[in-house]
Amino acid sequence: MTNNLRVTFLGTGTSQGIPIIGSTHPVCLSNNPKDKRLRVSVLLSWDGYNYVIDCGPDFRQQMLTQQVNHLDGILYTHEHSDHTAGLDDIRPFFFRQGNIPIYAHNRVVKSLKKRFDYIFQEKNKYPGAPTVDVNLIADNKPFQIGDKEVIPINVLHNKLQVFGFRIGDFTYLTDVKSITPKEMKKIKGSKVVVVNALRIEPHISHFNLEEALAFIREISPEKAYLTHISHLLGFHDEVEKILPNNVHLAYDNLTITI
Repeated sequence: MTNNLRVTFLGTGTSQGIPIIGSTHPVCLSNNPKDKRLRVSVLLSWDGYNYVIDCGPDFRQQMLTQQVNHLDGILYTHEHSDHTAGLDDIRPFFFRQGNIPIYAHNRVVKSLKKRFDYIFQEKNKYPGAPTVDVNLIADNKPFQIGDKEVIPINVLHNKLQVFGFRIGDFTYLTDVKSITPKEMKKIKGSKVVVVNALRIEPHISHFNLEEALAFIREISPEKAYLTHISHLLGFHDEVEKILPNNVHLAYDNLTITI
């Protein structure tokens, strides 16, 4: 068995995905598979473990595409719909395995309980509903998934707290607009960093390309991958050509090993 972490990009798009419904934007009309982006999520795999970061509305399709037959847990960055709307689709895993662990901020759990109340019901629960085991993530407190330690990283998505995660030499960040020097220290030394880069123009709650590249320069990883991409960033192949040598646009179904 190898202890190497395998990261598969299940989705690399923004909240509407690419193509956007009804859009005639050239990127939305592209025939390049790398320009077609499901909602953002990654699969973390090693030594028979499978965890996902976020569980959006494309979760079922993503699990079928990657032929995932068991799931050890879900890590949530925050409560927005493009990161949480697929929770009901854990049912096949629940029916085979039993309760599915989730890891999230208490605020996110409260949001899930409101939106998916039937999943968290304790009395007279509908027999077809899945059940989760809740693990609260606390600020500055590492936690375990399988045999790996996860370091939570606080970032801001406009004014909303969002968790990023560092696992060994790998750091995953999405929906970042700002980050404090204290939290930056948790990331430095990572060999591979994934971070959002929404578009060229500035945005109120996401890094644009310039901000993402400045962040990567400060962290100085061996490799960085951009995700949570909108059609406004441009065509995959054209953007890839202008990036620094150690920075790449992630795309759906890309797998990297750390």
